[in-house]
Amino acid sequence: AFEIWVYSPRVEGVHLRFGKVARGGLRWSDRREDFRTEILGLVKAQMVKNTVIVPVGAKGGFVAKQLPDPAVDRDAWLAEGIASYKMFISALLDITDNMVAGEVVPPADVVRHDEDDTYLVVAADKGTATFSDIANGVAESYNFWLGDAFASGGSAGYDHKGMGITARGAWESVKRHFRELDLDTQSEDFTVVGIGDMSGDVFGNGMLLSEHIRLVAAFDHRHIFIDPKPDAATSYAERRRIFELPRSSWADYNTELISAGGGVFPRTAKSIPVNAHIREALGIEDKVAKMTPADLMKAILKAPVDLLWNGGIGTYVKASTETHADVGDKANDPIRVDGADLRVRVVGEGGNLGLTQLGRIEFALHGGKINTDAIDNSAGVDTSDHEVNIKILLNGLVTEGDMTVKQRNKLLAEMTDEVGRLVLRNNYAQNTAIANALAQSKDMLHAQQRFMRHLVREGHLDRALEFLPTDRQIRERLGAAQGLTSPETAVLLAYTKITVAEELLHTSLPDDPYLHGLLHTYFPAALREKFPEQIDNHPLHREITTTVLVNDTVNTGGTTYLHRLREETGASLEEIVRAQTVARAIFRSGVVWDGVESLDNQVEAAVLTRIRLHSRRLVERGTRWLLNNRPQPLQLAETVEFFGDRVEQVWSQLPKLLRGADLEWYQKIYDELSGAGVPDELATRVAGFSSAFPTLDIVSVADRMGRDPMDVAEVYYDLADRLHITQLMDRIIELPRADRWQSMARASIREDLYAAHSALTADVLAVGNGTSTPEQRFKAWEEKNAPILSRARTTLDEIQGSDAFDLANLSVAMRTMRTLLRQHS
Repeated sequence: AFEIWVYSPRVEGVHLRFGKVARGGLRWSDRREDFRTEILGLVKAQMVKNTVIVPVGAKGGFVAKQLPDPAVDRDAWLAEGIASYKMFISALLDITDNMVAGEVVPPADVVRHDEDDTYLVVAADKGTATFSDIANGVAESYNFWLGDAFASGGSAGYDHKGMGITARGAWESVKRHFRELDLDTQSEDFTVVGIGDMSGDVFGNGMLLSEHIRLVAAFDHRHIFIDPKPDAATSYAERRRIFELPRSSWADYNTELISAGGGVFPRTAKSIPVNAHIREALGIEDKVAKMTPADLMKAILKAPVDLLWNGGIGTYVKASTETHADVGDKANDPIRVDGADLRVRVVGEGGNLGLTQLGRIEFALHGGKINTDAIDNSAGVDTSDHEVNIKILLNGLVTEGDMTVKQRNKLLAEMTDEVGRLVLRNNYAQNTAIANALAQSKDMLHAQQRFMRHLVREGHLDRALEFLPTDRQIRERLGAAQGLTSPETAVLLAYTKITVAEELLHTSLPDDPYLHGLLHTYFPAALREKFPEQIDNHPLHREITTTVLVNDTVNTGGTTYLHRLREETGASLEEIVRAQTVARAIFRSGVVWDGVESLDNQVEAAVLTRIRLHSRRLVERGTRWLLNNRPQPLQLAETVEFFGDRVEQVWSQLPKLLRGADLEWYQKIYDELSGAGVPDELATRVAGFSSAFPTLDIVSVADRMGRDPMDVAEVYYDLADRLHITQLMDRIIELPRADRWQSMARASIREDLYAAHSALTADVLAVGNGTSTPEQRFKAWEEKNAPILSRARTTLDEIQGSDAFDLANLSVAMRTMRTLLRQHS
């Protein structure tokens, strides 16, 4: 971590970074005595939120010590705040290295004890929302190399409210939650209560993201809005009208459009009448005739509607095990409710800190659908990150005279929509990762427990601080057949990405030319087409590549995947990620995932999740095989080129190659998917997953023996049927993996069976001439090995007929398979 402390008679401040390339907002704090404690808490949260972007977490804050009374002269108060802010920014830059013509230039008259350290970027935060141009002006007066990329969101930056990007990102979470409830928010009406008003960025934009929203009630710091039975179309039009006003509040809502019994009520009222319409809409007891504003807002939070949309400031939901003092938001103590009391089906967190983490977990344990604010509203920091990195690239062109500032600004504006799409891809992908994890949450709890212990041992994680379950709580969850909740999964997802990115950045992997394509996907098409060389030479190309790679790796592979493979194979993290990158390319998993995404709201969400998990399992097996069977570290391009087309050649012919149980399973999966509405091409692809993994062995045997992969495949799948190898593999996969040793034993016996199958295939191929049919080859091999084959079949049949399968009898089965190999050799 890095810290800069600023002190003067006029201003005090602190800037905390968790890495050299770090980013976060600067806050105008009102906590003069403990602002460093405030900033430390915020920077920890920023670390989690920044997992989808290039920089790690940072946060800064300052207190202005000579502020006049704003009640007397607000303009003077603001002027002193801005002057203090500029002084704070100047102090940060006074001891920050600069870059001039590509060379590091240390600040003058400063004694340096640290290494070169040129990356300092800031962002708006509480109290500084409109200060980006001010910060950039200070940076430019220092000729700081980042120019107006120093502070994102200025006059030449991306307007988050205009893009509606934070709300749109959180809406990806809302859509995913409702897809799992078999409701399409973009085509079916649903009921909502919310925190905020239409003048706000997150609330206002969010309540315009579907024309099917039926907003039953909302409140902000001024008013309470209630529309007991809203018409979706009419209320949408009215919300849009208010949103487009220069300034607005709920008092601007046309009350003639509000359904019977509703209205707009000031929070300053001593009491508010509650009629039958309001009671029905909010689930209030019949005997209640009036309520205080605080009690009515609590009733809104506890309303039996579909969605709670938080677009406000404050913490409104805690856990029943927490006190209001634990929350630290005294102003909202009279309104706050417990997570167990929420009756909504889904919570969308467009705003920050609307619920405590324990409140989220409690709601989720009671069946509610929720992520975390760091997951839901990450699109804002993601957009700013794209802006900064795009400006760094373009500013280099401006400096070289290849582009004017005016041309740069025009290009930035033209790319707004695509930047938005790139950002929303991350929101969608993280939601998909969480959905996949929840589908396996009960089965993977042991593995998640081991991973959390590992993170704690390495000093990366404090389980209590992040409210992750203790070992005792995990035992209770296992007894109740419960896994990690979505909010807990979100935290583990973030820590996985943080630790993986940190380690990979110190390897040679980000420099591999094969990953240049991944680097380019970060940028809009206009930049990819016009400035490919500048992208390759971007000052942060290693960090950007690492970020994209880690997001792809963890989002598709899951949180425990890399740790489990480390346990099982002893490979380094770099070797595992290399192997996974190759496996995904060989098996063309991206095509499958894109196909699945195109079926949202057309095919049941659970079916799509199963497809993704099957694809993930195939890639995981391929990764493990590559680690165990190819020289390490893998050469990415060469390995993909060697396997890619050959694997695809065999895969495309699987329906003709498979026999017996393998063919029956293929047909069963195809029929199920086709019946669920999955298109033929995708259903055919997915049906072959379980039989596609051996193509790696098949291609390797073919290369070793100088044979056509199709000839090898015929023998391989024929043997699987004749020796019932597939059924044996199914038994191995069913073995428990509650601890590391069970996982390793299971993996070891599985790999042994694949190796034996591959070796037996080579044995059969070695018998007879190259023109023999699989039937003729097997018959010749069978005659040559008749005695031992007879005994082996007897033993394997006996094991297959057993009622119970454990490590003992499966180990005997493997020994029997190996005797066939020894006999031949």
